Amino acid sequence: MSCETASRNATAPEPGVAPGAESLDVRAIARDIGQAGPHPALARAIPGFDAPFFQAGLAGYSDAAMRLIARRHGCPLCVTEALLDRTLLSGGRGFAKADLGELHDNVPGGEDDHPLVGQIMGSDPGEMAAAAVKMIEQGKRKPREYRELVEQSDQATERQSDEGSVDPTPLSLRRSVAPSLQTFQAIDINLACPVKKVSRKARGGHWLAEPDGAIDILKAVREALPEAIPCTLKIRRSYDDTPEMARNFMRIFDAAYDLGYAWATVHARTVQQKYVGPSRWDLLRDIIRERPGRVVLGSGDIWNVYDIFRMIGYTGVAGVSVARGCIGNPWIFRQARDLMAGEEPRSPTIAEQREVLEEHFQLALRVNGHLRDPEHHTGRTMRKFAIRFAAHHPQGDEVRKRFIAVKGLEDWRTVLDAFYEPSPVRA
Repeated sequence: MSCETASRNATAPEPGVAPGAESLDVRAIARDIGQAGPHPALARAIPGFDAPFFQAGLAGYSDAAMRLIARRHGCPLCVTEALLDRTLLSGGRGFAKADLGELHDNVPGGEDDHPLVGQIMGSDPGEMAAAAVKMIEQGKRKPREYRELVEQSDQATERQSDEGSVDPTPLSLRRSVAPSLQTFQAIDINLACPVKKVSRKARGGHWLAEPDGAIDILKAVREALPEAIPCTLKIRRSYDDTPEMARNFMRIFDAAYDLGYAWATVHARTVQQKYVGPSRWDLLRDIIRERPGRVVLGSGDIWNVYDIFRMIGYTGVAGVSVARGCIGNPWIFRQARDLMAGEEPRSPTIAEQREVLEEHFQLALRVNGHLRDPEHHTGRTMRKFAIRFAAHHPQGDEVRKRFIAVKGLEDWRTVLDAFYEPSPVRA
């Protein structure tokens, strides 16, 4: 079950739990960041990460088309949806499709789709390490060579367990990894997604209940990649609200920084919550206060541009992950930059909405070009975006109903012609 499948039981948008946050001067917070600049660690780790927000990896949504639209409206960084390590390594059809989304959709979309972070999730340290290498290299080696990397990692882990020693380069990869020209700028380890266990093996957020295994994965991936390639972590604040699980979180959290991870993005819900109920910004703030000086990014209940800077001001995070709040709303990134410039955030005009809807559909057609019937597939899959775009239209309910019936490009254009006036022709 994918992260997105789990989110279908999500509650309606509501604010995170943040007592006292209503008194914050959000505009002043944004303006101060605009003048001083975001935390320097962001751009130092990933050049181009020049603002304190980014587009999260969203299963079933954040393909190259959505990422490019977000970037064209001010998003400085994007993350792919979580891709399963074993599927990445399987080669053939497995390299084209993962159970958490199309791998094809997550390949960088050309020179404009940077900087881009590749997110992976899995159950075995060796497979996670080899999958990270394969993502960075974009599969330049033969499939059997990546399988051999898994064996090397497993053997190194056994030696470390038997001898109690630490091999700084168990995969002997730090000098041999050959990043692609269209590579991912960092690798993110997903310890947050509330997927079900498979064959009793933990993955995603379930590792929060098994901290030793989580740390083994973090260690294997970090040691497999050259130091110049940053590793980051996506994690939930706990598996549940018991003291034991809170301690597990801190063990994993501390280990990530000790291993050299650039930062952790902490989702302020528990794994057991999935996407039900509000996130706890107050507990996220407590985590940051307990570990001052560490670069932490935040996630959970970011529904509009003001939430971005409210979370920063309230919790002390260095940056904010924008997830469901940016589906059908790439303007949230433009509005964030408006606030940082001390300006009023601009809502999209009808003409601007049409322009983005047309552009998104055309980009999605290109992403789906490898399929047998790209237009039919795009018409069907773009409906999930369109119904969210419709929320910006004065006749939102009617527009939403019309978009639900779209089956192809002509249907798409018919809705646009009926409800969205095109931009005026410039002389």
